[in-house]
Amino acid sequence: MTKIKKPEEIFAEITEDYKKIFGDDLISIILYGSGTGNEFQPGKSDLNFLIILSDETIDHLDRAIETVSRWRKKKVATPLFMTKSYIESSLDSYPLEFLNIKKNYILVYGEDVLKDISLEAHHLRLQCEREIKGKLLLLREGFLETEGKQKRIKELINASITAFISIFSGLLYLKGIEIPLTRREIIQFVAKEIPINQEIFMRCLDIKQDKKKFSSSEIKDIFKTYVVEIRKLWEVVDKMEI
Repeated sequence: MTKIKKPEEIFAEITEDYKKIFGDDLISIILYGSGTGNEFQPGKSDLNFLIILSDETIDHLDRAIETVSRWRKKKVATPLFMTKSYIESSLDSYPLEFLNIKKNYILVYGEDVLKDISLEAHHLRLQCEREIKGKLLLLREGFLETEGKQKRIKELINASITAFISIFSGLLYLKGIEIPLTRREIIQFVAKEIPINQEIFMRCLDIKQDKKKFSSSEIKDIFKTYVVEIRKLWEVVDKMEI
C-alpha cells in the first residue's frame, strides 16, 4: 500500500474516480479535518472527504462501493455523502459538525457549498451542552466497564478527547473567537475563556497521540480528573448566555 505523503497528491485521481461514477451529478468534493493542515500524519491520519451529489443521485451510492473500498486501503476514510438540500436543512440540528467541517477545509472540485453557510448561536450552544452531557454519561459508564485496566481507560480517553476539542471549537465560535488550526491551540484558547484545567486536556491529547508514557495509576488519575473537568464544563455551558 502506497503511503499518501501529501493529500493534494490524490486530488486529481479521486476527482476523476468520482466523476466517472456520478458525472454531472457530482457537485463538490471537499477535503476537511486534519488532512488540511500541519497535523496530518502520513500513514496514520485518515483523509476525510465530503462529497456533494444531486438529489437524484444520492440514492444510488451502490455505484461507489468499489471505489470507496479501494481508497480506504490508502487511508482515505469513507466519505460523507450529502446533498445541498440536506446541508441546508441540517444546520439547526448539527451545527457543531458543520462548524468543524467548515473551520478546516479545502475545495477539491466543484461548487463551494460551505462558503455561505451560517450557524445560529442558540442551536450551537444547545448541541454543545447535549454533547457534553451525553459524553459525560458514556465516560462514567465506560469507566465502570474497564475493570480498572489501563488499556481500556486509555481507549476511553482516545475515543473522546477529539470530540471535546470539537466542542471547544464550538465554544470559541460562540464567544466570537477565531478558531485556531491545531488541537493544542484550541485547548489553550478555551482555557483562557472558560475555567477548565488545561493541563488535563493536554495530557489526554498526549495519550491520544502517544506523546508521553504514563503509569497505570497516572492514567487512572488523569481519567478521574478529566471526568470532573467535563462536569464543570457542562455546568458552565448550561449557564452560558448568548
